[in-house]
Amino acid sequence: MNIWRKFLVSVVAVFMIAGSVIIPVTDNSSVEAATTYSKLTSTLNNIMLDSRMKNANTSVTVREASTGEVIYHHNPDKGITPASSLKLLTGAAALDTLGENYRFSTAVLTDGTVKKGTLNGNLYLRGQGDPTLLKTHLDKFADGLAKQGIKKVSGNLIGDDTWFDSVRLSAGILAEDEPYYYAAPISALTLSPNGDFDAGSVIVEAKPGVNGKATKVTLSPVTSVLQVVNRSKTVPKGYKNTLKITRQVGSNKVIITGNSPVGTSGKKEWISVTNPALYTLDVFKSSLKAKGITFVSTSKVAQGKAPKNAKALVSRKSMPLKELIIPFMKLSNNTHAEMLAKEMGKVKYGVGSWDAGLKVMRDYASSIGLDGRQWKFEDASGMSYSNKITSEQLSQLLYVVRSEPWYNTYIKSLPIAGSSDRFIGGTLRNRLKGFPAKGNIMAKTGSLENIKSLAGYAKTQNGETLIFTILTEDTKTSTIPVIDQFATAITNFK
Repeated sequence: MNIWRKFLVSVVAVFMIAGSVIIPVTDNSSVEAATTYSKLTSTLNNIMLDSRMKNANTSVTVREASTGEVIYHHNPDKGITPASSLKLLTGAAALDTLGENYRFSTAVLTDGTVKKGTLNGNLYLRGQGDPTLLKTHLDKFADGLAKQGIKKVSGNLIGDDTWFDSVRLSAGILAEDEPYYYAAPISALTLSPNGDFDAGSVIVEAKPGVNGKATKVTLSPVTSVLQVVNRSKTVPKGYKNTLKITRQVGSNKVIITGNSPVGTSGKKEWISVTNPALYTLDVFKSSLKAKGITFVSTSKVAQGKAPKNAKALVSRKSMPLKELIIPFMKLSNNTHAEMLAKEMGKVKYGVGSWDAGLKVMRDYASSIGLDGRQWKFEDASGMSYSNKITSEQLSQLLYVVRSEPWYNTYIKSLPIAGSSDRFIGGTLRNRLKGFPAKGNIMAKTGSLENIKSLAGYAKTQNGETLIFTILTEDTKTSTIPVIDQFATAITNFK
């Protein structure tokens, strides 16, 4: 290459007046990329001129999935709060560290013996980080104990959640979020109310009853750990539904207020509990009672550690991680992210803590060549506003994982644009529903107040796959419409 050619290659770039989108070209492949994608670059530049993007802090990177070549960027090295798009790293690290076939264990143990239908000793329910434990599983435990001839327990019912440490909330959880499922406390022994597996929460539903009377309130599963204070009222048809369901911060008191018009469906909320282990024990005790297993009057329900010589009476293993990752990523489940982090810490360093788990995530990032200096995070779910990531690094992660043996599992876990099935479309089921985006975008969403992101893979009209990462923060108005326009433009490229 002559001197003049070298000079041209070094200075060729794509410019846009507002937003300063600059793509330096340093070799022949970059020259080709700049030429091939010039029309797409122009389209994306115009989209970035939208006032909603100009008024926000943004970081954007688009690259070829096949080569990793960056074909477009805007502030690629600016650290932006990623919200739930951080789960892209959490999921990758979990698959790499734990493996696709990893399963969580839960067991019922005893330090006593059974004689004439009485278990003379304590009954331990030991959790080891399973976020998918349901009441039906506790019912099966109770059934298994009954079949072993147990009718009465002379000791205590003890919940062992010592597999993880006792720190319940990740850094950055706001008081206003703490009552709800997405900020539920993390415990190695916890319970989910249904197949979405929002561990550590109870579904609280208020429905209209008799006009002028209080609404009808139900808990699922039924539990006494939540104390319901119902101040809501049933009102005539045609009135506005003003029901509100929340939990008093720092307590298990659920407050229900507002009006519920006759003929409406009322309202339901997934309310977190303050102590997931005691919640699980409470429901388990009900399962035991339903199977005719009772406790003596002096028995207590408490937390503790099962002795080493305790014998397992019944146990179960969760679905493998390759299945669990579907509700985790599709529905952007925060408790799954934090429990996976603690589990990674437990498996790798012998400590089920955030410090250990986040270290595993950082170790993984470094092992695949990511720049740790540009990954600032203090949780695994993306709930903290202090987390900062660049679009270039997130994009690089999405490129590198394509070579991992578990990549097919990983990409199947991402929400698919416009698919109405919750476990396919996930958080994108109501977005990007038109041609050509529908079905051609597989990406992780991120959303906090004034923060929106989307990062994943897009199939173009010519069948090529491009990796895109769009991070925005400090938005006065939602950037989601512009983000979706940006992603659609990529799928429309040919």
